[in-house]
Amino acid sequence: MKKILTIVVLAVALFSMAAHAQEQTALKKVYNENINPLEQIDQAVAQAQTEGKFVICQVGGNWCPWCLRFADFITNDSTINSVIEQNFVYIHANYHPRKAGEVGKALMKRLNNAGRFGFPVLVVLDEQGNVLHIQDSGLLEEGKGYNQKKVLSFFQNWTPKAVRE
Repeated sequence: MKKILTIVVLAVALFSMAAHAQEQTALKKVYNENINPLEQIDQAVAQAQTEGKFVICQVGGNWCPWCLRFADFITNDSTINSVIEQNFVYIHANYHPRKAGEVGKALMKRLNNAGRFGFPVLVVLDEQGNVLHIQDSGLLEEGKGYNQKKVLSFFQNWTPKAVRE
């Protein structure tokens, strides 16, 4: 009986790992691991200044299934995507907590240690590059995805117009 139970547990674990791997390959990789995220933020801030927008840094990496799920979710929801395009310069800042190095440490320092909330973490910067808000994306989750109402509310509450009124 113990052997059968062990086989069943192993089969479930293998199936779960296979499903996770399949999801990882199905979702688009959105983090560019070959660019310096600090320079990426500087460029986004410069763009935000000229466009009158704020910057959203989605910090995480292609290693993170929730990071890829969030990117997929906001891309495929036309209402959320519209709010983002009108109000934000949106970037995916690559960071891996186990491979942070000096650039990763500098990134976390610049973003007020945003990684303490897990990944992905969303950091709102004003057009000067100042951190306005750090959003724990776990609070936006629902099941194995994200709650449209919560995500939309987050973005709407941090638009330049909402912050300045």
